[in-house]
Amino acid sequence: MFVRIAIWLSERSPFARRVLWRWWYQRLARRFATPDWTFMNYGWSSRDAGPLALAPADEPDRFCIQLYARVVSPANLAGRRVLEVGSGRGGGASFLARYREPAHIAGMDFSAAAVALSRQRHAQVPNLGFVIGDAESLPFPDASFDAVVNVESSHCYGHIDRFFREAARVLKPGGYFLFADVREAPLMPGLKALIEGQPDWQCVDEEDITTGVVEALAADDARKRELISSTVPARMQEVFGEFAALAGTTMFTRFRSRELLYHRFACRKSQPPAK
Repeated sequence: MFVRIAIWLSERSPFARRVLWRWWYQRLARRFATPDWTFMNYGWSSRDAGPLALAPADEPDRFCIQLYARVVSPANLAGRRVLEVGSGRGGGASFLARYREPAHIAGMDFSAAAVALSRQRHAQVPNLGFVIGDAESLPFPDASFDAVVNVESSHCYGHIDRFFREAARVLKPGGYFLFADVREAPLMPGLKALIEGQPDWQCVDEEDITTGVVEALAADDARKRELISSTVPARMQEVFGEFAALAGTTMFTRFRSRELLYHRFACRKSQPPAK
């Protein structure tokens, strides 16, 4: 019920959206610092996708990692400067830093507790750093990055149009905006129109990945249940189960019925006209 109310409020009040999600993620980072929990996305799976080779230590997070791999698939990040906005507990940024060979990745999050946790957890990754920042006012100069990645985070922002403008601002010409998130089905066309309507980039790829998200949720259900059972106090396990969209919860049912949709987008910033 908490998660459903949070999503309902977040779609209708920018102020409530920012305050509610900021409080929630700060609380998660401060109270639950278990080393087994570095991802917070719903994951992705597909029988049509080729196998993703992972180190044994990364196998438990396979479905969450596969979502990142799918989102960034339109762009070659090797040797590039990459920004992840909404980096959470740092698992996604760490995966990209270790497997996609960028020159550097900056993971940015509005939760100071999450940034502190990420710095500690991923300190051994040499081309990765974490900073505190606001998605609607990015603390970076113009044309700083070759790619901006944003996975399952934008539903927390008060004014997502401001974030899109900021993402375009910090991208270099030709740089990629790589985005994925969930919305209630009636609101997804508006999100798509807002992304496609940005004047500084052109969308080069879009995909409805809801079915793959549902497959991942089902396949990863037992692991998530065990993690919640061993980490979270009994009085809070129902809330966490809903937050994680465990099988049988309202969130899982709404994904499966397509009341909630999950899409990814890839956009490319315009090159300046030739002189």
